[in-house]
Amino acid sequence: MNLSKKFLLPALLVAGIVTLSGCVRTVDELYRVPRRSEGYQNLQTVMDQQLADLQYCAPSSGENQQAVQMVDLDGDEVEEVLLFAKGSDDHPLKVIIFSFSDGEYHVKGKIERAGTAFDQVEYVQMDGQPGLEIVIGTELSDQLLRNVAVYRMNEDQPEQLLSTNYRKFFSCDLTENGISDLLVLCSQEKEPDRGVVELYSMEEDGIALRGEAKLSQSIDRLKRIMIGGLAGGQQAAFIASSVDSETVVTDVIAMVDGTLTNVSLSSESGTSVKTLRNFCIYSEDIDRDGEVEIPSLIPVQLPEADGSNAEKEYLIRWYSITARGGEVTKTYTYHNFQQGWYITLDDDTAERIAIVQTEPGCFEFSLRDVSGTGLTKLWTVYVLTGDNRSALAAKDNRFVLLKTDSIVYAAELTPEAIKIELTEKELSEAFHLIQHEWKTGEM
Repeated sequence: MNLSKKFLLPALLVAGIVTLSGCVRTVDELYRVPRRSEGYQNLQTVMDQQLADLQYCAPSSGENQQAVQMVDLDGDEVEEVLLFAKGSDDHPLKVIIFSFSDGEYHVKGKIERAGTAFDQVEYVQMDGQPGLEIVIGTELSDQLLRNVAVYRMNEDQPEQLLSTNYRKFFSCDLTENGISDLLVLCSQEKEPDRGVVELYSMEEDGIALRGEAKLSQSIDRLKRIMIGGLAGGQQAAFIASSVDSETVVTDVIAMVDGTLTNVSLSSESGTSVKTLRNFCIYSEDIDRDGEVEIPSLIPVQLPEADGSNAEKEYLIRWYSITARGGEVTKTYTYHNFQQGWYITLDDDTAERIAIVQTEPGCFEFSLRDVSGTGLTKLWTVYVLTGDNRSALAAKDNRFVLLKTDSIVYAAELTPEAIKIELTEKELSEAFHLIQHEWKTGEM
């Protein structure tokens, strides 16, 4: 999607900010756009006319959080301007659409909604025709009660195609026909302890409910949502929810034989079996192959420096899931959450690995022998801070893995590692920083 369909052009963004701050200046004074400055000045005039009894009311979540946005709604390659505002009548939430023609902006249409605020807005291709549909989520009474509506331009006027309540919605192509579907997460009246996912798609007569699938937890327990590939590449929604203070569960929603299905739901337990006792990790495409991997903790006795083995830690097995609920192991990792890094391990190494923290910021990786008692040290990871960190990273046979503004991550291979042909390049490629970035964030 063209960036201008998602973000406000600089001139309008600056104008909106200044107007909201109380400064009375025209768009043309703030940012002169060649050959269109008169049009932008006219836009400020017509916007001011519409705002006489209204105030700006920007969406509060999602990617499009500007009070004024530009999108080509009708596919004529000329972007419309959308103004999000709020009044005081029975339908206080207003989306005023302006079009540009004959050198001026004109009011093209209006969308009026009940509610207290705009929650989220998206522009998606749902009907395969030129232009984009507008998906608008509004808060009705508080942040828990929301309504989403879909509009498209019909003879220069916005036409409503769908209206339904939701807790969270997002667009995706689960039907894999090249156009977007709308996935809506909401509560159930009959089973309030389990949420439901509804899939809406464009049909000949408009948008229709394509299918629904139950979640393993209440909608109040939602933590994170991600769209990505199953094993083989088919698109699915990965929905993480909390079970208790230590456990998250992942529901995987996909189309299976034309039916929306929770492919990870256990028929025996009634809940998804994809649990993880660590809120720091969610499903992700950890090997960047287009398939989303689900983390599963493997308890391992990782010896302490004094050999006491007092605390149990975990490796993570990452697996993709098939449309039939099968698991395909992809890789293993050791995550050091306290210091913000992880390292990938192959199957054989993961089965025999032992990690000893000999001192702060110093981690020795060894392999257990067949008996499980003897250890052969292969490499050491150093987390170096302070003014002399670069010098310490170059000490002896160490080499740099990664650098940040304040930390140098270094490593050193033992002769035993070199004998099995482990190289500095391979270890560097296996070392990563933990990224605290989520596509949709926690809810």
